[in-house]
Amino acid sequence: MRSLLLNTAAVVVIIGLAMAFPWLKLPLILSLCYGLAALGIVVLLKAGQISFGHAMYACISGYVVAFVGHRFPGMDGVLLIALGTLASVVAGMLIGAFVVRYREIFFGMLNLAISMVLFTVLGKFYAVTGGTDGLRINRPTLLGFELTRDPFEIALLVLVVAISLAAIWGVQRYFLSSSGQALAAIKTNETRLEYLGVSAKKVLWKGYVLSASLCGLSGSLFGLSQGLVTPEMGYWLRSGEFVFIAILGGAGHAVGAFVGAILYEFLKMYAAALVSGSWQLVLGAILIVIIYFLPKGITGLMNRRKRLIGGAA
Repeated sequence: MRSLLLNTAAVVVIIGLAMAFPWLKLPLILSLCYGLAALGIVVLLKAGQISFGHAMYACISGYVVAFVGHRFPGMDGVLLIALGTLASVVAGMLIGAFVVRYREIFFGMLNLAISMVLFTVLGKFYAVTGGTDGLRINRPTLLGFELTRDPFEIALLVLVVAISLAAIWGVQRYFLSSSGQALAAIKTNETRLEYLGVSAKKVLWKGYVLSASLCGLSGSLFGLSQGLVTPEMGYWLRSGEFVFIAILGGAGHAVGAFVGAILYEFLKMYAAALVSGSWQLVLGAILIVIIYFLPKGITGLMNRRKRLIGGAA
């Protein structure tokens, strides 16, 4: 009951802000899209692994949305999102079967290498992918309704909020399940997991596919919100942003990815406005402070406060 009330309050607050300040609609949508992708990174962090190339799944989904949208102009936006996400799930299953054999820096760099191959291919085949200019996505219908720009952005924001809440609930349930506990055991004692008769590779593969699907879902929504997909969606800097957000929010709870994403998006926006030539320096300094003083991120601080309050009571 309490969780339902908190979720309802979150929806009301976010939609209220978007209605009161129309310029906030797009930053909020982008923040939640980044949060979904960062949540995919958090899944891998639970296993003690990190990927520097997961933006490729957001890129794959975005391009599938663009390709299918051009081929079938009347297709609904919700179906485009589903197809884009499905493409990333399939890609994650195939790539994951290879990369889950490796750990730590090898795992991260293999993902990076594969993502850069995709980035190069998308940039070179101009006739198919539009090259560095990318592909435009015409505004589709949403649940059968043809909407102008402002109503479309509001409807998309509502959809992204609903998907984000469902993702938080689903991933947190996964973390508490036997599969999620087995995933966490890869970080603490993978050998013991194997002695118990559980395949660590299979457990990590399932977590990897879930991670890829979340990044893919993010890319589908991002492409629709921007109306454009480019190879930059799969560049290593975008993957680095996802990692930054995951570390900022912390892996203690699924909601941390979205807390980190909203904080990151608005920090970037204001830093770019105040120190336009050095906003990366500001974000880098913040990351250093977070790692040094809050190694478990914002959710780690929240959990610590909760334990202190519980102990005092």
